[in-house]
Amino acid sequence: MSLIGTLTSGVSALKSFTKDLEVIGNNIANVNTTAYKGSTTSFEDSFSNTLRSSASSNAGTGSSNISAIQVGSGVQIGAIQARFTQGSLSSTGVSTDLGVSGTGFFRVVNPADGSAFATRAGDFRFDDNGYLVTTNGYRVQGLKGGSVGDIKLGTPPGTSQLQSYSFDRQGNLVEFYSDGSSATNNQVLLQSFRDPSALQRAGDNLFTGFDAAGPVGGATLSASNNKPGSNGLGSIESGTLELSNVDLTEQFANMISAQRSFQASSRVVTVSDSVLEEIVNLKR
Repeated sequence: MSLIGTLTSGVSALKSFTKDLEVIGNNIANVNTTAYKGSTTSFEDSFSNTLRSSASSNAGTGSSNISAIQVGSGVQIGAIQARFTQGSLSSTGVSTDLGVSGTGFFRVVNPADGSAFATRAGDFRFDDNGYLVTTNGYRVQGLKGGSVGDIKLGTPPGTSQLQSYSFDRQGNLVEFYSDGSSATNNQVLLQSFRDPSALQRAGDNLFTGFDAAGPVGGATLSASNNKPGSNGLGSIESGTLELSNVDLTEQFANMISAQRSFQASSRVVTVSDSVLEEIVNLKR
């Protein structure tokens, strides 16, 4: 414990409000990031030094209850949580851009090592091998011929060629061929979580930490639990992308509040330093 507790309290406040400003700054920096989910900071008090414990009244002696005397030692970060509210859907006109209207995350897999991630960013494309992938090449998961795996364009029948394709609201990939036929061999699946705030950001709009978040229906995707538009999952909106849910007006207000709090905390440190100087000078 420091010589005067205000120094400790002031320093802890400076550290906490610095982190709060970092969170706010990151939110503002990602205001145009596809499907970005803004974070909020909550605070909690640190350990309190007890100068006197409380005691209940004693009817036998006639003494009244005694209240505790405690002095707090500052503040600390309680939590930094992402807010998974729906972002607006913006039309792009690109058929492989998929927005989720409602609950659910896309599941993608890194083909290099098989690691799985969840994402709300649906800015997908078909690569040169026909796989539906993210901007960094991770393969989107769904039903392929009835089995869970990578979404991949099918082989055109006979001598026909693939002319176009589209996704419906249930995530079905409908392929249209030059001979006038069509086929639906793929369906994008979605994953929801009981506690999305437990997911961990992994960069590139990706999330990990499935076990802590509690995947609904189990960690493995299935046709019975993960089809868009069923079991509480949202629908797929082709040709759209979900925008960031960051509200700039709210963030600027939070930034002003955090700045004022930081300034007040720095003043506490300055006053504490002056008092300590006076204490040292008492000996002279």
